[in-house]
Amino acid sequence: MPDDAHYIAGIFLDERSVISRSPQVEHERKVAIYDLLEANHFKPKGDIEGPYNLHLSIEDNRLAFDVRDLHDQALIRFTLALSPFRSIIREYFMVCDSYFKAIKSASPSQIEAIDMGRRGLHNDGAELLRERLQGKVELDPNTARRLYTLICVMHVRVRD
Repeated sequence: MPDDAHYIAGIFLDERSVISRSPQVEHERKVAIYDLLEANHFKPKGDIEGPYNLHLSIEDNRLAFDVRDLHDQALIRFTLALSPFRSIIREYFMVCDSYFKAIKSASPSQIEAIDMGRRGLHNDGAELLRERLQGKVELDPNTARRLYTLICVMHVRVRD
């Protein structure tokens, strides 16, 4: 972890209404949480000292960030509308489906091309997250990528 205390020490996803996840989605969730907790930069606006426990949930079509201290005492809470993420998440899911199908039968070059598209969409989603969080919390690109993965995992239950 960095020398400063602005990082996520624990992350908790609201699992109340999760449908069963595919093994691939569950693997992505575990990897994203592991990578996020290994290294991240997360600094809420204001004089809020970390490290932080972050509770993510989807409430009324909004993504809720409930930032708490290590004793789970509330520090700050904010929400983001999910509508700006819907199309990119939908597109990302479609490319991921193509990727998982391709690894069973496609050539290495076809798999690589699909994977490049998948990574590009993921980067776009992470950058959108950083933009939408401007003025609320400062994130580094890798933290945004891991959080975007977790948003996608949570979004599985609400996607149309």
